[in-house]
Amino acid sequence: MDGPEGSTGQPGPADRSHRSSVSSVGARAADVLVYLADYSMVPLPVENLPSLSAHELHRPIREVLQLPDIALDAFALWLVSPLLEVQLKPKHQPYKLGRQSQELLLRFTDAPDDDVAMDEPSLQFRRNVFFPKRRELQIHDKEVLRLLYEEAKGNVLASRYPCDMEDCEALGALVCRVQLGPSRPGQPTACSLREKLDSFLPAHLCKRSHGLFAAFRGRGAKAGTGEQGLLNAYRRVQEVAGSDGEREASLTPHSRASLLKRHELPFCGCAFFHGEIDKPAQGFLHRGGRKPVSVAISLDGVHVIDCREKHVVLGLRFQELSWDHTSPEEEESVLWLEFDGDNEGTPVNKLLKIYSKQAELMSSLIEYCIELSQAAEPAASQEAGPASASGSSPPPHQRPQLRRQGSVVCSRIQHLSPIDYVEEGETIKRVKPKRTTSFFSRQLSLGQGSYTVVQAPDSLEQG
Repeated sequence: MDGPEGSTGQPGPADRSHRSSVSSVGARAADVLVYLADYSMVPLPVENLPSLSAHELHRPIREVLQLPDIALDAFALWLVSPLLEVQLKPKHQPYKLGRQSQELLLRFTDAPDDDVAMDEPSLQFRRNVFFPKRRELQIHDKEVLRLLYEEAKGNVLASRYPCDMEDCEALGALVCRVQLGPSRPGQPTACSLREKLDSFLPAHLCKRSHGLFAAFRGRGAKAGTGEQGLLNAYRRVQEVAGSDGEREASLTPHSRASLLKRHELPFCGCAFFHGEIDKPAQGFLHRGGRKPVSVAISLDGVHVIDCREKHVVLGLRFQELSWDHTSPEEEESVLWLEFDGDNEGTPVNKLLKIYSKQAELMSSLIEYCIELSQAAEPAASQEAGPASASGSSPPPHQRPQLRRQGSVVCSRIQHLSPIDYVEEGETIKRVKPKRTTSFFSRQLSLGQGSYTVVQAPDSLEQG
């Protein structure tokens, strides 16, 4: 069986169901439950389920939901449980893969045996990781936009997509507009929004810190202003959008606005994987340890996200990295990311170790995303005329999010503990003049980047 396309140990809010997607199985027919991002489900009576492929199952789902042809590219079937997520390839057979879910868990997770035995995956209809963001902007079908909007909303509320406070408020305001209709004077108020604040803002921004700890953390003061900030943003949505009347009539433009706002996040549309990285040595005893991270991989690059602090610690485009992985047979499973940096002013190469049983999956996904990106470059340049190219960038008066001081989407190299090295013969020397070649042969070979293709050494020696 080919490896899955995407996997993670941290499912979002749409993944909380432990119910199986096969409600009854007979000799020929079965009732398959396919879950959507808004927690609803689509029951499908199908024939010969054990031999049915994901591509074949995709068609009746589109027919029930009355989705246009673009949905074939925009959405994929996922096998999801609280322990593991897998995007299915068109040729995968969902029933057989579901029966092998415990084998996948043992291979790709560190879950305890009791949790593995109790795990029961569900079949979900989600955004395809390989669907380019630029194509989302060409969609006009209301139901497709609604499904994409619901999934994006869930990822923001679950903090899978780290957002700055101002972006959380702007996205929450769009959710308010869709759910509550146009803002009217005096209704709602900040107090009324407070009761369902977790429907509009991520949970960690809804929690209030009190007393001395709030003053020290600094973040507590921001969280306390969430209701008023959300209300102000909600009122601004109405001022910009104007009065539309019917809520259903306003769904499509505001869903589209939510997608446009989400596109500012560099990791939107990613597949998420679970891993750990080394902490920098701290304290008198120079103790380190590891911290849990999510690794988000998409057609745009790789982002490493601190699960606890809800911010990016490293973001790299494919032109800015080389990579490889260590298989479990050799030693602990590790995804290696190499990128340029400096050490006290000296240019060096940095090597980040991401400990994860999903390292093989991540490495394969990076390689496939690069192949797709390279194949799509000529077509994209022909499609995007001068108007399209200018329309894809933020207006001049807006600050791009990556340039915000202290933004959660900015890399925080100081929170990493990478290996700084240069290659000298067959050994790795630390903090030497910058070498001109990459230690890994796996890298983006086309386009402008920091690395050039070189012959890989026989073995990886760690400093």
